[in-house]
Parts: sequence; C-alpha cells; structure tokens
Amino acid sequence: MPRLVAASSRGILLSVAYDGRPFAGFARQRDQRTVAGELLGALRAIDPAIREIRGASRTDAGVHARDQRVAFDTAAPLPPRGWVLATARHLPDEIVIRRAAVVRVGYSPRFESLRKRYRYLILRDLVRDPFLSRRAWRVEGLTDDALARARAEAATATGTHDFAAFRTSADERTTTVRTLYGVELSLDPADPRLVRIDVDGNAFLHNMVRILVGTLMDVARGHLEPGAIARALASRDRRDAGITAPPDGLYLEQITLRDDGLDAWPAGAPADEAAAAGAGLEADAHVLPEPGPDAGAHVLPEPGPDAGAHVLPEPGPDAGARRLLDR
Repeated sequence: MPRLVAASSRGILLSVAYDGRPFAGFARQRDQRTVAGELLGALRAIDPAIREIRGASRTDAGVHARDQRVAFDTAAPLPPRGWVLATARHLPDEIVIRRAAVVRVGYSPRFESLRKRYRYLILRDLVRDPFLSRRAWRVEGLTDDALARARAEAATATGTHDFAAFRTSADERTTTVRTLYGVELSLDPADPRLVRIDVDGNAFLHNMVRILVGTLMDVARGHLEPGAIARALASRDRRDAGITAPPDGLYLEQITLRDDGLDAWPAGAPADEAAAAGAGLEADAHVLPEPGPDAGAHVLPEPGPDAGAHVLPEPGPDAGARRLLDR
C-alpha cells in the first residue's frame, strides 16, 4: 500500500558537497558508513518522519562531490535556509548542504537530470603529495607531449556513441548509448602539477568516466596506441579500453536539472555557489593533510556492483544486487 503523504507536505531539494574518502560510497549499505546514511540521519534529527532520500547520482567509495542533488519529502515547517543551517549541526565535517529549495512532493532529481559534469584530478609529480592523498591520482611520465596525446585522444570521445566498452561487468543495462558534450584537459592555474579532465554528458555508465580517464592516461604514457578510444567504441569490447582510474581523483562537479526549485537559500544556482566557495574540496586538499600510503596503484581491480538505489528505503537490510541505473 503506498504511503499517504500529509496535505501539508512538500519536497525539499538539496545541493550536497562531500569528501568521499571516509565513505563506502553515496548509497546506504548495511554495516558501511555512507554519505546517504549520514545525510538521512542528520535530516531525521530535524524531522524524524522523513522516510527516504532520493539522490540524482550514485558515487562509489572514495569519490567526491561538489553538487550532488538529493530530495526528500517533509511536513516540517522549515524554510530552505532552516534546512541548510539546522542540518549542519548533525553532519560530519566531510559533508555539507550547500543549498536548499522547495520542490513538489515526490520530486526525484534523477528523473529531472539533463546533464552532469565530472572532473578528474591527476597529479603529475615524481613524488606523492600528502596534501592530495586520495584527492588526486598521481601519474608519472606526463610530459607536455604526453598531455598533447591525451588531448587529441579525448576529442574522439565527444559526441553520441555506444560506450559499452567503458563500463564495468556489473553494469547490466542494455542501452549503452550516451552523449558526451565535451572531454577537456587543462592545467590548474593555481597548481600546474594538477591536470583537470572535465567530462560533460547527458548520463554515464558505471565507471565510465574512470575508464575514459584510464584510457587517456594509457595513451599519454604509451601503454596504448593512439586511437584506443575509437577502437573501443567500435568494438564495444572492454579489453580495447584502458585501465580503470582509481576513485581518488573523481569529483561530481555539477548536475543540471529541469527544475531547480523555488525559494532557494542561498539564492543562485548550486554550481555558482560551489564556485564561490573557492573550488570546494579541491581547495581543501591543500590544507588538510592525510597521512598514509600514496593515492593508489595505477591498476585497480574492477569494483563490485553498487549496493544502493537512488530511492533509499527505511533502514533495514540492503536490497542486494539490483539493476544499475544512470550514474
């Protein structure tokens, strides 16, 4: 029987930023610390009647976000400003609600998504940087010529293609055609050691961005011949693409929605607010040391299926393996 929603209920849409290092991903999982679990707990501290939260995009363990979009229904009479400020008291330091707005009851940001933009950070340095540990992937041998090869390779990924070769075996979707509006490589003006790879598209397969980045780096370093992306697109064979880049350097930068809500606080688009924060998590990387091993090996095993769904039910056993939805 469907849950009855009180007449006074309304939906609230959040823009959420987080440092993914301490979490087992966005979606809730049994016996794991997740972004959605922490967020739902903080929201329930304000309104215990909140039953679920609906995310726009899953992120895997270790992946960061500056503009994750999350919606929920509530009858609590708090304005958007109240949700931002009151919930902050109950969230860990690694998670912040950057914006809240009013939307209709049952609003699902996943189904309102028009395009998403990811950024991947690569550190080209001979030694590791403890301030960027698990915030950027350190890759050696990235000369200017190597980056030029990567830029030329990236151009072949732009457009509408069948990206079946750029997903994990856990992704069981039958439709693998996606449109990429741009794949751009640039140097961070504040730190030329950092290479930024921005990938903008309508939707993404599981690990699609990380496999694209891994392929670009393999071509750049001479591990794959130029034209690897074109060959993988034509064959639809995962073996023709490159390695899967580690999650450390991946950031969900922006999600563009059809309906961004009303009465937003702070006012303005979420992406504008994130930019005003001074590059968010990337800026934090220069002041928050993280002791421990280097950001990770260059070759990582494929992760297992994502455990959660976009609609997060009442706490209880995880629902198990499910058909993966758009990232």
